[in-house]
Amino acid sequence: MPNEFSEIAKRYRETSLVQQSAAETLFRLLAIGGSEDVLDVGCGTGNLTKKIRVATSGRVVGIDPAEGMIERAAREHGDGIDFAVLSAEALSFREEFDTIFCNSTFQWVRNADKAVAGFAGALRAGGRVGIQAPARSDYCPNFLSAIEAVAADPALGPTFTHFKSPWCFFQDASEYSALFVRHGFQVPFAEIQTVDSTYTPSQTFDIFASGAIAGYLDPSCYGCPIDERYMTGFRQTVREQFERQADADGLVRLVFRRIFLVAVRA
Repeated sequence: MPNEFSEIAKRYRETSLVQQSAAETLFRLLAIGGSEDVLDVGCGTGNLTKKIRVATSGRVVGIDPAEGMIERAAREHGDGIDFAVLSAEALSFREEFDTIFCNSTFQWVRNADKAVAGFAGALRAGGRVGIQAPARSDYCPNFLSAIEAVAADPALGPTFTHFKSPWCFFQDASEYSALFVRHGFQVPFAEIQTVDSTYTPSQTFDIFASGAIAGYLDPSCYGCPIDERYMTGFRQTVREQFERQADADGLVRLVFRRIFLVAVRA
C-alpha cells in the first residue's frame, strides 16, 4: 500500500479535494493553537501539516508510511516540521504530544487497537486525538456503485472476486468510541455525518484516484495476480460510471459517510 500512495503523492495536492474539505471540520473540532506539540498521523504531502505549523508555536511532526508522500512533504514543507516514514500502528513516541491530528487516515489502519494504543502512548495526560475518516460499509455510494459495475463486467469480474478490502470501517459512532475507551480515552465527541457535494465526473474520478484506488488496485489485496490490462479496464469502467452518475447539469452529487471523533487521554 505505501508504494501506491507514493505514486499518488505526485498529484495528491491537486486531487485530494474531499480530504481537504472534511479536514476543515476536524480543525474546528480540535482548535489547535498556543504552543501545543502536534503529531499529524497520515500527513500525506504535508499540506495540512503546514497549516498546523502556522496554528501552533510548539513542535510539529508529520508521519506517513508512504516514502513518496514524506519525500514531497519534506521538500515542500520541511521548514519547522519534522517528517518521518512511519505508520499509525508503529508509533513509539512516549508522552511527547498534546494533540494528534488524524485526517482521512484511520480507514487505512490494519490493526485499529494497536494504532489507538500508540495514540495513547504518544499523548501526554489530557492530550487529545481527533480523527476524520470514511465510515460504514456504505462509506461512499458513488464509489460502491462504480465498483459494482466492475464486479459485473465479464472481463473484470472474475479477477475482482479475489479482492479483499484493506479498510477499517465501523458501522456506528459508538463502535469508534468503544475502541478509544478501551485504551484509556474519554470521548466527548463522536458522530458519523453524511457529507455531500457536487463535482464534475472528472473531479469525482480524481477524488477516487486520490485515495480509494490505492486499495482497489493494490496487488496485495487480491488472491491472484493483477496486470496492467485489468488495472486499465478497472479505471475506465469506474470513470464511465461516474459519467453516468452526472445529472442534467453535468455534475455528480458525491456522498460520503464520515466519522468525526475527538478523544481525550485520561
